[in-house]
Amino acid sequence: MLIAGFPAGAFQTNCFVVAAAAGEPCVVVDPGQDAVEPLTELLAEHRLNPVAVLLTHGHFDHTFSVAPVCDGHDIPAWIHPDDRDLLADPLKGLSADAAAFFGGRLEMREPREVRPLDDGAVLDLAGLRLTVDHTPGHTPGSVIFSGTTGEGAELILAGDTLFAGSIGRTDLPGGDHRLMLASLRDKLLTRDDATLVLPGHGPTTTIGRERGSNPFLRDLAPSADPDLTVRRGL
Repeated sequence: MLIAGFPAGAFQTNCFVVAAAAGEPCVVVDPGQDAVEPLTELLAEHRLNPVAVLLTHGHFDHTFSVAPVCDGHDIPAWIHPDDRDLLADPLKGLSADAAAFFGGRLEMREPREVRPLDDGAVLDLAGLRLTVDHTPGHTPGSVIFSGTTGEGAELILAGDTLFAGSIGRTDLPGGDHRLMLASLRDKLLTRDDATLVLPGHGPTTTIGRERGSNPFLRDLAPSADPDLTVRRGL
């Protein structure tokens, strides 16, 4: 399996491409702000042909370039229905202060083709088999994508649900801290310690590393503190 990526835009959002191998079809995950040019270079470097864009959630730092990427390659975008409205109205996912920073305007649009991601769905795309898990908390429609490398190791594209040393913020519109804790407990901490986690911001980590050192996961079940909060990304 080939996995490559880069941090995009002012928010340094991780955009990933995943393929069975160089020179093969691929999926693009979370093409954020100013992602078109570096993504084009990455695709050319590995001779990859994108067949779909997968979105872990609808915040604009993860979706800013989805329309030009999808329409430019004539491919669909996949997003959970609970976050689809953020594609065309990204201000709905921002705080009042953040919206004011952008002058109350942030023009985006849906790509020509949008398909829904359902909890438990298995996507067979680009020679890959990726399982979708709905992980609400950061946003109502947050999801993670799970797959297996050619060597048999499990990997998770975690979006803004889990970071190295932290978790996604839940204080923006649509955020829910109790749902976030439940998602982490039921959809991530059930995985093997060796599971590789590719987060939406920051470095790669593993479930075992986060289980042992992430202060927001320590003793999460059943005595999690519902008042813990964190601010990272959007």
